[in-house]
Amino acid sequence: MHGKGMEMWGVYEPFHIMLNEYRVADIVITPHARSRFADRMNKEDGMDVDIGAWIWQCVKQNRVRPYSQSEYNAYLIDNDTSVVVEFKELEGVTTLSGHPLYVMVVVTFLGNISVTPQLRDLRGYFSWLHHSRRMKLMKKRRRRR
Repeated sequence: MHGKGMEMWGVYEPFHIMLNEYRVADIVITPHARSRFADRMNKEDGMDVDIGAWIWQCVKQNRVRPYSQSEYNAYLIDNDTSVVVEFKELEGVTTLSGHPLYVMVVVTFLGNISVTPQLRDLRGYFSWLHHSRRMKLMKKRRRRR
């Protein structure tokens, strides 16, 4: 997305979109996020799209908003799909006014709130995940002894 050329030679359009205080110039999807999208989103919605282009369209159309709790970098797409993202600053690249540009790295898809109501409270959801994993490890350790 960043540095996309135009039809005239040597002309580049300043291509970034504001998301909160970040000027997003590019979107990167991790392999983990791709697998989670394939597992959780494709099966539920029947979506068969390029994830990066879909998220870029959502950001352009202001369909992405931050989740109510700011301690996790969680965002909601269309008030239903929860996504965890990180923002990394592009080194040496700024806007014409001197503001830094960022890359939006999609870490994982948590799922749809309409399908998984536990996602309404992210703090409780993450503590439940942590507790259930710890209990599985404890049970596994007991079996080995």
